[in-house]
Amino acid sequence: MANISAVLAGLTADELKELKDLGPKGHLGQHLINALDRAAGGPDAARGFYILDGTVNGNGGQRRVLRNDLSDRIFQTEPA
Repeated sequence: MANISAVLAGLTADELKELKDLGPKGHLGQHLINALDRAAGGPDAARGFYILDGTVNGNGGQRRVLRNDLSDRIFQTEPA
């Protein structure tokens, strides 16, 4: 599995902004899962950086959120 720094470096500024806009426990759409996989090296490469949150969407699909350590890195407070 890719490391967190590599995954974050592989995301576009727009993708990172969208993740930040969702918040630490925001549900990831398929396009963001695809972006994380791409940033980690290819299909399913970021599996484990996003996890199931135990809820389902209206179609019965399981919802995914960022794993805590990746979420913590994205939402860490910037030094003043």
